[in-house]
Amino acid sequence: MVKNMALRHLTKVTDFTRAECEQIIDYAIQMKADRWNPKYTSKLKNRTLLMLFAKPSLRTRVSFETGMEQLGGHAIFYSVKDSPLGVKETIEDTTKCASRYVDMIAARVFKREEIQKIAANAGVPVINMLDDFAHPCQILCDFQTIKEKKGTFDGLKLSFYGDCRNNVTYDLMRMCAMFGMKMDVVCPSDPEYAPEQEVIDECKEISKDTGAVVRVVHDVMEGAHDADIIYADSWMSYGIPKEEEEKRVKDLMPYQVNSKVMEAAKPDCIFMNCLPAKRGYEETAEVIDGPQSIVFDQAENRLHVQKAIILFLLNLMN
Repeated sequence: MVKNMALRHLTKVTDFTRAECEQIIDYAIQMKADRWNPKYTSKLKNRTLLMLFAKPSLRTRVSFETGMEQLGGHAIFYSVKDSPLGVKETIEDTTKCASRYVDMIAARVFKREEIQKIAANAGVPVINMLDDFAHPCQILCDFQTIKEKKGTFDGLKLSFYGDCRNNVTYDLMRMCAMFGMKMDVVCPSDPEYAPEQEVIDECKEISKDTGAVVRVVHDVMEGAHDADIIYADSWMSYGIPKEEEEKRVKDLMPYQVNSKVMEAAKPDCIFMNCLPAKRGYEETAEVIDGPQSIVFDQAENRLHVQKAIILFLLNLMN
């Protein structure tokens, strides 16, 4: 195990500075282009990552396990579905014990309080693989993909459509604020689908220094105007009761990303979705399968940016 004297965690994207985010993104791009270089493939020899999963995810599990393998390390998948965190023993005790065994802990959980407790009690770096407040690995990979496609972040506008009361929206808002970008959060006026005020206030504070403009709008075409990136996510997140699905579809269908929305954006606008996607819901098939869609490049970059995050937190990015 490596006990880092300057222990860092990634619980949300603003745990890093913009310069650190760009360092991680650039390193991920570098490794992606030369992934089998021996200088990378043995970096994590004899190092172990413990992955705690309360919520399943194909992309998260496979990308982290593959990334650890490619760097010469080992990942342990541990499902807490049948042994919930904080039930048989406290989260604090679980974390302190695990820290004695492994070099890093990653957790995909339901509540932000769980990540906060893990980070507060860990003796090794902690990565938030998702909670109800942030999804930093996803957003760093999104920005890697944006840089690959656009070459810069300067002057860009990102518009997110649909249910905006979720972890992906929140960390996109934070990242756009940190990078001085424009972002329209395009959602129904119903508070059920709007970002939490805490996140709006956080982004306003960040934007004072960066000049970013992050706003909530309810007009679909206004959100698309001058957009460089249009982003959609699932309307049916984990935990949505089956009986509420019909209402959600009715409420959110006016905010579906379709060809008219894409045509209202810039001609070179790209379409993103963090997946899984449901064609005919948050976006039409012609959008996600069309020439402006970069969703599978985006998904691939989870592998590369997560490798860079791990190396950054272990002070092995050299």
